[in-house]
Amino acid sequence: MITAIKNNFKYCLTVIFLAVFAVFTASANPEEGAKEGKFDAGKLIMEHISDSHEWHVTGEGASTIALPLPVILYTDKGLEVFSSSNFNHGETTYAGNYTYKLNEKNQVEVVGANNEVDAAATDKIWDISITKNVASLFFSAALLLFIFLSVASSYKKNAGKAPKGLQSFFEPIIIFIRDDIAKQSIGPKYERFMPYLLTIFFFIWFGNLLGMIPLLPGGANLTGNIAVTAVLAVITFIITTINANKNYWHHVFAMPGVPKPVLLILTPIEIMGVFLRPFVLMIRLFANITAGHIIALSFFCLIFIFGEMNKGLGLGIGIFAVAFNVFMGLLELLVALIQAYVFTLLSAIYFGAALEDPHHHDESVI
Repeated sequence: MITAIKNNFKYCLTVIFLAVFAVFTASANPEEGAKEGKFDAGKLIMEHISDSHEWHVTGEGASTIALPLPVILYTDKGLEVFSSSNFNHGETTYAGNYTYKLNEKNQVEVVGANNEVDAAATDKIWDISITKNVASLFFSAALLLFIFLSVASSYKKNAGKAPKGLQSFFEPIIIFIRDDIAKQSIGPKYERFMPYLLTIFFFIWFGNLLGMIPLLPGGANLTGNIAVTAVLAVITFIITTINANKNYWHHVFAMPGVPKPVLLILTPIEIMGVFLRPFVLMIRLFANITAGHIIALSFFCLIFIFGEMNKGLGLGIGIFAVAFNVFMGLLELLVALIQAYVFTLLSAIYFGAALEDPHHHDESVI
């Protein structure tokens, strides 16, 4: 178990290190580049992977084309709702109950008469805006409902007949999740967990695919947002905890057949493992998806970085960068499916461990 924990941490840390290294490689000194009017790769990459109060389409500065999103703020003076277009892509302020502006991290701040940040008033703001990731979340949920309500309707209309259209595409995937993930990992009581396992699999898969589309309604880094992966991991943790039987907790607090002196060491490790499982789920999905976007964008930015040095050099690097991005795009299609599969499989394994009968004494999986 300890070895499994170490391997998971090493894997996640390696992916994060590669992502961070790619950002610094693409832009060694972004502030200096911004002052000189040079192409700022670091800024471009972070804008693409971070959340925003508008959905960027194309352009930069005054020529920016973006879909404005609702800004919803709860302050000590009441609820305030307005469009993010009032910020003019972060270049202007908006006067309401307070005077607001967007900072460099796309966060809403309160400013005073001299355009200085009022930290005390800013701390009182609850920002519950419909940001790009929230809008993408709603779109993904709507897409899932539309597709699977259509599939369910097809089953009713074509009862006893061969599947057609979307039904024929999704049926093998659903059967695979049921037979090779749920049944194998959970056992006879798998049916109660099928709705959740199917939901997280398709939600993560669709979210990953939408994140690869550069234009609306894609381009949001939904599954690469650690808040989203944290919520998914917490839900898995809650379901595991609620459904855990006495045998599961007996293995956690006092593993059978282990001498009592050893339990003084083993029990704290097992308790820590209970909380490490959702943490590993959260980091694994977040790190893989974010790292994939950063690395692909970094190589794409090389075209412009070398193009500023020399047009011929930029053209030469461009051929290599485009070829690499095509390869990365194909790889990301595979990763999008694999990460949805891994998250679903690990969740099913955790559920199975929580429901394990007393006569099984296999070690739980981290």
